[in-house]
Amino acid sequence: MIGTPKVVHVDRLELAYEPRPWAFADANRRRIDAVFTAAQAKKPALFNGRVLVMHRCDIDNGVLNGGFLETDYASFTYWIASGRPDAGIHDCFGAVAVMSADGAFLLGEMAAHTYNAGQIYFPCGTPDRSDIVGNTVDFDFSVRRELKEETGLDSSDLTDEPGWTLAMDGEVICAVKVMRSKLDAAPLRAQLLQNLAREGQPELADIKIIRGPADFHPKMRPFARIFLAARFAA
Repeated sequence: MIGTPKVVHVDRLELAYEPRPWAFADANRRRIDAVFTAAQAKKPALFNGRVLVMHRCDIDNGVLNGGFLETDYASFTYWIASGRPDAGIHDCFGAVAVMSADGAFLLGEMAAHTYNAGQIYFPCGTPDRSDIVGNTVDFDFSVRRELKEETGLDSSDLTDEPGWTLAMDGEVICAVKVMRSKLDAAPLRAQLLQNLAREGQPELADIKIIRGPADFHPKMRPFARIFLAARFAA
């Protein structure tokens, strides 16, 4: 379904929590635990919490329909470090593309203590148990929570664009929600940097303003680049 990188707009997400074993994690348990213990020794802030990964997905008639199983963060990051081999899952998550009044997008640079240190992308995070409502995985809640946690920005101060844009690359499916600010890029960045300065250990080290392809950075995550390239082309 995914193959080469592409961007698809959908009207809504229908995502279900469907717990079941993940054979990849079970088969690699010893190696996973050893690798994560070594990673924690280098970055003590890493926490092996529970996360959700997509085990089935389908896009039809403007809807992304999918099911998620639960695993530990150690298994998930080991799968990523192994090159995302075919293991019956997709790395599916939501992100907020914050757009300024003058048409730029603001991305965060991850801080040194995080797993993705130095990488640049939209406020986002792997879905977890807090995103489960009944039997539904609520990406709308997830992206608003991540936006607040990472930038201090409240989604109530932004205006949502309708629907979601799926930036797809191999086993990665990023569901992007565009939210527009009333501020131009420079004052909005200044506000976000002030928010970060008030935190003891912020997840972000910096905020980058992207006005077009000329501003693309080598450390920008592929899903962000795929989304922005399509957006600026349009």
